[in-house]
Amino acid sequence: MKHLSYFFFYTYVGLVLLAGFWGAFINPYFDFDLLFGLDTDTLVADERINLLSQYRFLRALEFGFGLFSILFVRRIFAEKAFNMLFLIIMGAGILARVVGWVVDGTANVLTQFFMFYELIGWVLIFVYTHKIRNKHAH
Repeated sequence: MKHLSYFFFYTYVGLVLLAGFWGAFINPYFDFDLLFGLDTDTLVADERINLLSQYRFLRALEFGFGLFSILFVRRIFAEKAFNMLFLIIMGAGILARVVGWVVDGTANVLTQFFMFYELIGWVLIFVYTHKIRNKHAH
């Protein structure tokens, strides 16, 4: 369980860091094309600028969450406050995907893959960290 938890943690956080940095600072246009099939050049200038600004902002927050996760990995796996904060943030992202599925419709296969991958990782990290904390509490 330990190895699986860490595997899902590091692959999830690695992708969060990569996608966050890429989308915020390098090439959000590629993201829009790959993830949404949207050529941002087809938008009116004001719409494009505002959409890209908001997207970069959200991706920067994603990158920040990845940095937090890497910097405090030991504490996330050992201390309740850090663990709960990490799981709440990760869980909120998963919940947002589920709400989107229910409210907006079925997402593409790539997005569904990420949702289920994140959910499996969340469950494994939750179970493992709660198990080890309970073991040390007794």
